Amino acid sequence: MSQAAYTFFFSIYPYICLAVFLLGSLFRFDRDQYTWKSDSSQLLRAGQLRWGSNLFHVGILFLLFGHTVGLLTPHALYESMISAQQKQMLAILSGGIAGSLCFVGLTLLLHRRLFDPRIRLTSRRTDIAILAILWVQLVLGLVTLPFSYADRETAGTMLSLANWAQHIVTLRPDASMLSGVEWPFKIHLVLGMTIFLLFPFTRLVHVWSGFGTVSYAFRPYQLVRARRLNLPRGHTRSQHRI
Repeated sequence: MSQAAYTFFFSIYPYICLAVFLLGSLFRFDRDQYTWKSDSSQLLRAGQLRWGSNLFHVGILFLLFGHTVGLLTPHALYESMISAQQKQMLAILSGGIAGSLCFVGLTLLLHRRLFDPRIRLTSRRTDIAILAILWVQLVLGLVTLPFSYADRETAGTMLSLANWAQHIVTLRPDASMLSGVEWPFKIHLVLGMTIFLLFPFTRLVHVWSGFGTVSYAFRPYQLVRARRLNLPRGHTRSQHRI
């Protein structure tokens, strides 16, 4: 990879993906609310979906939370409780388990999309494409585990990735921080950012709705009042159906 391409993908591309992710989601919610859904195919075939969907969602939610906390938490905040080497081993074990569950679930979901004739006919190209991209991303994530295990004594890879992500968030991009990182991590990063870029144009937007349901816990109660009926004299309520 040339130096210009390297700088673009790890210093500029993250901000492009983040801007499209946020503004694109807002624009779609404003203009195409009827497409803001997961397009469930449960009515066509429920058995394989039940296992695939549950395993996929449990795994992907854990991975998203783990990646967010692991990359964006400064080393100084946890070094008094856990060393970088211990944190890397914890990430390898927990990420490996969650990634394996997610991989099995996503493989089931992709299989039913590709090989069930009825579901294939009702699926958009973007549905299959995003599942395939997520599948490749999961494979890349699992491929990085042996590299992380080999680096467990120094935890240099984990610290480099975390420093790079924290510099991106604080608007101080520095692609040179990834110079010593192995190639699977770099491809994993680029594809992960690309998923955020594609997010607003796929069924993945329904993820926002999941976070939105938290607001229901703080909404006021809905008041429902009984409607009064002005019945003619001599008639009872049982004689009139509402």
